[in-house]
Amino acid sequence: MEFYDIMERAASNVGLELNEIKYNKFMLYKDLLKEWNEKINLTAITEDEDIVKKHFIDCIKAFKFEGFNTADSIIDVGTGAGFPGVPISIMKEDCNVLLMDSLNKRVNFLNEVISKLDLQKVQAVHGRAEEMSRTGKYREKYDIATSRAVANMCVLSEICIPYVKVGGYFVAMKGPNIEEELKESKNAISTLGGKLIDVIKVEIEDSDLNHNLVVVQKVKSTPNTFPRKYGSISKKPLK
Repeated sequence: MEFYDIMERAASNVGLELNEIKYNKFMLYKDLLKEWNEKINLTAITEDEDIVKKHFIDCIKAFKFEGFNTADSIIDVGTGAGFPGVPISIMKEDCNVLLMDSLNKRVNFLNEVISKLDLQKVQAVHGRAEEMSRTGKYREKYDIATSRAVANMCVLSEICIPYVKVGGYFVAMKGPNIEEELKESKNAISTLGGKLIDVIKVEIEDSDLNHNLVVVQKVKSTPNTFPRKYGSISKKPLK
């Protein structure tokens, strides 16, 4: 129970309750992450305390945006090793969570995590995010689309906003310095049917780590011309 106290405090500070069952799932997740990381590249963060703070608590802090408490369906776009989708699903077991990633090896890892942690309402899917949202199965189907990917807001918005229902939210987990990025992405967000409604500052307990939750509400449907192919999104981001 080495990290129980700090995780319990972090959860409590965003209105959540950590219990021993949930804590044990996080610890099993940590062990699986370290085991698989020796075979495939999942994370550069490998020390136990760093995994707890920089991955688990960092993702739990998504709940500083209250929409996560009431969402019935969440898609984690470009989830990688399952962040933030797996920690969100551990803390909110009644929510349907879809983990989407473009690398099949990572999806294999996620399927083992889902099985070993007995995450009943979580699915992992292999696919390119900018392609999957063009199908009726996924387009505008989710209360929240979230991503902790490193792409800038112009690129992330075009990839993620098409998944969100009108009235739902795109929540990007971004670093501490985002003012310029937000200015550059204002028109892109609007073009895609979104509206920036909040930037929530997040701090990690017992550290100097901090980041921001950028909250975009979907106010109208995304035009059918978006998202474009990834080459166009990355080379000519919407401005």
